[in-house]
Amino acid sequence: MQESAQAASGLSTLGLMGIAALAIAILLVLIIRVRLHPFFALVIVSIGTALATGISVADLLPTLLGGFGKTLGNVALLIGFGAVLGRLVAVSGGARVLADTLIRLFGRDKAPLGLSIACLLFGFPIFLDAAFVVMLPVIYSVARELKASLLLYGLPAAGAFLVMHALMPPHPGPVAAAVFLQADIGQVLFVALLVGLPTWYLTGYRLSLVLARRAPFQRVPDLMGGEQEQVPAARRPAFATVLLVLLLPLALIFLNTGLSTLAQSGAIAADGALVHALMLIGETPIAMLISTCVAMWLLVLRSRERGAMESINEIVEQALAPVCSIILITGAGGMFGGVLTASGIGDALADSLQTLGMPVILAGYVIAAVIRVAQGSATVAGTTAAGIMAPVVLADPSLAGLPAACITVAIVAGAIGYSHVNDSGFWLVGRFLAVDTKTMLKTWTVISTAISLLAFALAWLLFAAL
Repeated sequence: MQESAQAASGLSTLGLMGIAALAIAILLVLIIRVRLHPFFALVIVSIGTALATGISVADLLPTLLGGFGKTLGNVALLIGFGAVLGRLVAVSGGARVLADTLIRLFGRDKAPLGLSIACLLFGFPIFLDAAFVVMLPVIYSVARELKASLLLYGLPAAGAFLVMHALMPPHPGPVAAAVFLQADIGQVLFVALLVGLPTWYLTGYRLSLVLARRAPFQRVPDLMGGEQEQVPAARRPAFATVLLVLLLPLALIFLNTGLSTLAQSGAIAADGALVHALMLIGETPIAMLISTCVAMWLLVLRSRERGAMESINEIVEQALAPVCSIILITGAGGMFGGVLTASGIGDALADSLQTLGMPVILAGYVIAAVIRVAQGSATVAGTTAAGIMAPVVLADPSLAGLPAACITVAIVAGAIGYSHVNDSGFWLVGRFLAVDTKTMLKTWTVISTAISLLAFALAWLLFAAL
């Protein structure tokens, strides 16, 4: 495949790698210096890379649209359903119920742990920035009530959200990387949980507490709260209901993965109608759709109040609008990945890695981390790195299955670390916790870096054990 791709382009391996390096450099300049939106930057660089590597004008548009459409076909549904599910839990007061119940169960001394676990659960369907803003009133009220530094509660909460946003589908980074590497979403979720839970406890929670205690005492700022403060306690859902809504998609996805594994091993008949039906409802888009519809009924429609359906439609609109940009960026990343595959750059990279002796999983992490440090966006870093590594992974049959899931987790671990001043999340957390830039570099940057390194180390350890 490599020889045919290079013959079609007329370029050597060194020439293709040079074009790839130049394309990434131009992409970073457009995003960082020119401040062009990543969606447009990715599309422009994709076109330039395709033409530079010899893809004909007649094949240009099909190549671009092929990568874009294939990525969106898998990613858009998951991101959309996840955003709506998270919004439903937020506006119904479910986030407050989740946090209050866990804090009450763990007690005052372990309030940071209870709050961090609540954020871990709430962070499954909803993005870091939105989840953090929604949970802020709870964080503020707990810090005021216990008369403790805000960082003791804010940093463990933000650390939990970062772990979920970094590693877990249906967040855009893991989903897009899984699509590029043709990894099963259920297996990615399984690996992400094995890697993510100890990573959260050791770095997102424990390290956050250590750094928070070393930082100066931080009072709660006088800022407005979120939507859940407007929901009276009597109208909030039960804790069990919130837990069901958040864990249902996980259960359905694992059902599909488990049945697929049993069918492949011959333990169950793969052609049975019941098995087919159960596997269907466990397909990730169907599982997210079912979970979102259940959440609509349990959190809003069951109240039978007048205008409940109109309220549902309003929630959906509010949830989908902010994620449109992320969906388009992810699709454009798929476009860039499609160009890298069609041009033979991916095969040239495989040849270079083989020459250098660098493991594939390490190369994926390093590429994602470098792009993340350079331009700040975890989504751009993850999708770009996965697109670059896809031809390498797909060319090796031994990397299919769980190894591909481990590589996926390693790439997104690299894409979420090393947060600093060019990352919007850095300023979001810093602004709402009311800490200065120096303190953020000593706390949040250290936490994100530790999360990235530990998640990668655990993913590599699991990869090596397979």
